[in-house]
Amino acid sequence: MAMLEMKVPSPGESISEVEIATWLVADGDYVEKDQAIAEVDSDKATLELPAEESGIITLKAAEGDVVKVGQVVCLIDTSAAKPAGSTAATAKPTEVTTAAAPAPVKEEKAAAAPNPDPIKTDSYAAGSASPAASKLMKENNVSANQVKASGKDGRITKQDVIEAMSAGFSTEAAKVWGGSRNQSREKMSMLRRKIAERLVAVKNETAMLTTFNEVDMKPIMDLRAKYKDAFSKHHEVNLGFMSFFTKAVTEALNLYPSVNGQISGNEMIFHDYADIGIAVSSPKGLMVPVVRNAEQMSLAEIEREIKRLAIKARDGKITPEDMTGGTFTITNGGVFGSMLSTPIINPPQSAILGMHNVVERPVAINGKVEIRPIMYVALSYDHRIIDGKESVGFLVKVKEMLEHPERMIFGSKDPLEVLLGL
Repeated sequence: MAMLEMKVPSPGESISEVEIATWLVADGDYVEKDQAIAEVDSDKATLELPAEESGIITLKAAEGDVVKVGQVVCLIDTSAAKPAGSTAATAKPTEVTTAAAPAPVKEEKAAAAPNPDPIKTDSYAAGSASPAASKLMKENNVSANQVKASGKDGRITKQDVIEAMSAGFSTEAAKVWGGSRNQSREKMSMLRRKIAERLVAVKNETAMLTTFNEVDMKPIMDLRAKYKDAFSKHHEVNLGFMSFFTKAVTEALNLYPSVNGQISGNEMIFHDYADIGIAVSSPKGLMVPVVRNAEQMSLAEIEREIKRLAIKARDGKITPEDMTGGTFTITNGGVFGSMLSTPIINPPQSAILGMHNVVERPVAINGKVEIRPIMYVALSYDHRIIDGKESVGFLVKVKEMLEHPERMIFGSKDPLEVLLGL
C-alpha cells in the first residue's frame, strides 16, 4: 500500500493557515489526479484543493477545521485500483455577470415549485446533491428541483447549480417561510470573519466621510446604443458601464493623486499608476479583484480584464494575488437596486466610488424640464489624507467625463481646448 500525504499548500505570502470550507469528496472515495477534492478558505479568498495523485482518499480533517499551511489533511492510497464505472466530474466554463455591469436577465424556463424539504447532504442517492452543491444551493436559495442534475446516478454537482443560476431564474421564490420559530446557526467562514474585522477597523481607524453627486447617463447610454454591436463584434467583449467609469476614474486620479494614495504610519504613499479594484458578484459573496495599470488600458482591455477576473471569482479560482495591491475601488450597488449608499473604504486604500441604479428623473436642461437617466454616485474617502476640496473636485471631474465621454480621450480636457492648444 502506497500512501501519499496531501499537505495544505501555501495560498500566498503572509497566509499561515486556512479553514476547510467543504470536502467535495467523501472518505473512501476514489479520486482522480487533479480532481478538486476540497474548498479551503483563507482570510483573502476561497481556493480549491486538487488531488495530487489518483487513488482512494482518507480524510484527516473535518469541515470547519482550521489547519496550518503544510499540515496533512488527507491520505491517498495510490496503489488502489479504480472501481469499475467510476467517473470523475469535469468542470465546464460558464458565463458570469460582473456586479458592475448589470443586464436584464431573461427567464428561460419557468421556475419549479419551491421545495419545502431541506437539501440533504448526507445521502448520495439519486437526486441528492454533493456537499459543495448543497452549500451553494443554500447560499443562493436554490431548491433541488430548479437544477438539472448531470452527476452519476442523478446526483447534483456544484457545476449543475452554477449553470442553473447562470441560465437565469428567480431564486426568491425558492425560500418559503416554514411557520416555525426554529433557529439555525452557521459558523462564519475565515473570509467572512476577516472582512468583518477589516470593516470594523476602517470605521474605527479612519476619518471617513462621503460626498455625493449625480451623473446624467444619457451620453454614455446613447454611445453604447450606437456602438455596442460594432464594439462587441470587433473586440469580442460587451461594452458595459464599468469600463467608462474605470476610465473616468483613472483620469480623475491623475488630477487628484491624494485620492489614489494611502497612509502608512506617519507617511503618505502616492502611486503613479492606478490599480483599480472592481467589485464582482460570486457564489461566496462580493469580491474585489484588481485591474492592474488601468490607466494604460483601452475600454476594450478593461472590459476583457473585468470579465476574466469575474469568471475566476464565479468559478472559485480567484487568488489572493488577484485581490491585493489595489489603489482605488469601484463598487456598484445599483445592480441590486440601490438608489444611494455610503460605501466603506477598502483598506489600505483611501477612497472608494459607489455606483447606483439608473433612474429616469426630471432635471433642468437649459431652462427646461427633461426626463433623463440619472445615477447618484458616492465617494467615501479618508479625510486624514484627502481634503474636502480634493474629494469634491475628484467626483465632479468623474461626472464631467461621464457626461462628456470624448474628454476621456484627451486626458479629461475639452477636445476644443486641445485643438486650440489651451
